[in-house]
Amino acid sequence: MDDWLDRYAAALGVPPLDPTEVDAILDLARVVAHGTERKNAPLAAWLAGASTSDPLTALAAAQSLLDAEQ
Repeated sequence: MDDWLDRYAAALGVPPLDPTEVDAILDLARVVAHGTERKNAPLAAWLAGASTSDPLTALAAAQSLLDAEQ
């Protein structure tokens, strides 16, 4: 598992993904990307996993982590 994903989960205050969840999310993205426009894959993953009351906070946390690593 990618350490970044674990740190991102911690920044969001949610448990890290387990391998079964990872497989399901990647399968979802694969099916959506090959069955619709590719851009729908991450959007579908977001919709499937939206668990915060403020999506902008989650997006800001991801951007903050990415910026810190550059």
